[in-house]
Amino acid sequence: MRKLALRDEILLKIEKPARYIGNEINMVVKDPEQVDIRFAMCFPDVYEIGMSHLGIQILYDMFNQREDVYCERVYSPWVDLDQIMRKEGIPLFALESQDPVRDFDFLGITLQYEMCYTNILQILDLSQIPLKAADRTREHPFVIGGGPCSYNPEPIADFFDMFYIGEGETVYGQLLDTYKEWKASGRERVEYLKQAAQIPGIYVPQFYDPEYYPDGTLKSFAPNIPEAPEHVVKQVELDMSDTFYPEKPLVPYIKVTQDRVVLEIQRGCIRGCRFCQAGMLYRPIRPRGLEFLKKRAIQMLESTGQDEISLSSLSSSDYKELQELVYWLINEFTDKGINISLPSLRIDAFSLDVMSKIQDVRKSSLTFAPEAGSQRMRDMINKGLTEEAILGGAKEAFRGGWNRVKLYFMLGLPGETWEDIEGIAVLSDKIAREYYTIPKEERNGKVQIVTSTSIFVPKPFTPFQWSRMNSMEEAEEKRNFLLDKVRSQRHGRSIKYNCHDADVSVLEGVFARGDRRLCDVILQAYRSGCFYDSWNEFFHYSRWQKAFADHGLTMEFYIGRERGEDELFPWDFIDIGVTKEFLLREYHNAQEEKTTPNCRAQCSGCGAARFGGGVCMEVRTNESQD
Repeated sequence: MRKLALRDEILLKIEKPARYIGNEINMVVKDPEQVDIRFAMCFPDVYEIGMSHLGIQILYDMFNQREDVYCERVYSPWVDLDQIMRKEGIPLFALESQDPVRDFDFLGITLQYEMCYTNILQILDLSQIPLKAADRTREHPFVIGGGPCSYNPEPIADFFDMFYIGEGETVYGQLLDTYKEWKASGRERVEYLKQAAQIPGIYVPQFYDPEYYPDGTLKSFAPNIPEAPEHVVKQVELDMSDTFYPEKPLVPYIKVTQDRVVLEIQRGCIRGCRFCQAGMLYRPIRPRGLEFLKKRAIQMLESTGQDEISLSSLSSSDYKELQELVYWLINEFTDKGINISLPSLRIDAFSLDVMSKIQDVRKSSLTFAPEAGSQRMRDMINKGLTEEAILGGAKEAFRGGWNRVKLYFMLGLPGETWEDIEGIAVLSDKIAREYYTIPKEERNGKVQIVTSTSIFVPKPFTPFQWSRMNSMEEAEEKRNFLLDKVRSQRHGRSIKYNCHDADVSVLEGVFARGDRRLCDVILQAYRSGCFYDSWNEFFHYSRWQKAFADHGLTMEFYIGRERGEDELFPWDFIDIGVTKEFLLREYHNAQEEKTTPNCRAQCSGCGAARFGGGVCMEVRTNESQD
């Protein structure tokens, strides 16, 4: 019988004990004694958030299809259990077997956002694994990171044995097979790492040395052994309809952030928004086949009993067969009580027609993401959205019965003026005005506009990676200015304004753009009590300030300066296909307020065509036929 790692008296006094007992619907059960490799898959945040992540579901299913591998899961214990585990010396455990993570072969940590970095140290600490890779022996698991933040792994490089750069479906099999051979050989830990470094997409930090100029900028970044490549190339899964995707996703016993079946309809994006890191990292866009998606939808809904299915994509409207897929889902499932969720849609006639069929219009709200308040700024960021389209979409929505609209903007974009910021309030008011152009008898109560802003973070591998970021003081000033402008609008009482905290955004920017010297800063902050930094109630900005000061570093250095066009970035050794030359060209286009066509309209020569698939091949075939 399976024995729980936590005693009953502990489970009875902590919040939501179901976070830690496993045994969910579709959980994989294997005999640990009958496998060669034990892999602990970790999301370094609380269970409810981690269980909502599609990537872990895909890898969990992929690994467990191998008879020689048992993949289990681990999440960050909440603060109440964290205290108990430290006090009683209870090692962190995997949900499936309840065995200590320290006894596994691998600990794989997904890196979805920068503010989880201290939670990584919490995971290692509670697992009783040395925090720094250099201190681990043959008896410890290999700690591997992956996900979007691994595209600049340097601020956390000391804590990982290796990083997987790219999509997990491609070379994990080779990495695991190589491990089995190494384990049987009895050789030293470093020998496996040398073999791993030769597998495409695998970055082993200890085999690279950074060197800095006196002003703190990076002078060089080079491998220190012959086995390590000069550049690590992103791994891309090209056949999206003949690859791993779970038929039986895990179903939690408690409410999680996204409690539904998720159907990933495509990867990548054609839009080329200059602020968007994901749009560059996941090029080229690669759709899944319609029949594949229909089959998976049926399988997942039947195997989970879920009553909602969500279509996942960076831009769902750009999936060519979206209309056919959505109408099939409606015909197949709505009379069975299944809700259909369609995020990332452009608001057009088709979208409104679909949403009116699958939502209770009187209870739901529509979401627009203009990102900037003025057309000048939308052109600069290459948003590809005009004010006419925004107002037209809003009016059609109001005619369809909606009266609640959510608007998303960014503050602190490069080249932003006070007039551009005021434009956010003006556009919000214009949308509210559209509501009152509808005849009174056709309106659904009063209009409600929620305008939200986030602080712009110039991320690696975007055209704005050369830009400076607003300081906390600048962001606060802009937020207060915008709040006053919102209140002064004609329909200001109908507009609610929200803004992300500037201090958290500043730290996110530092980590996104940082180098290896930040490892010790993060370590000190963790030891001073920082973790769950993405949760406002646990964020301690003053502790971070002290950690930077104690190490002779400033946040200003990482976010407060324009970077030279010839500056070597800490992430330049990673090859995502999209070239630095293309990103610089787009940076110049932004400064000149020039737009760039989307990938289907015209190939802009970003470099992603080298992978030989997706939209790149579509466009080139069409151009050759023309």
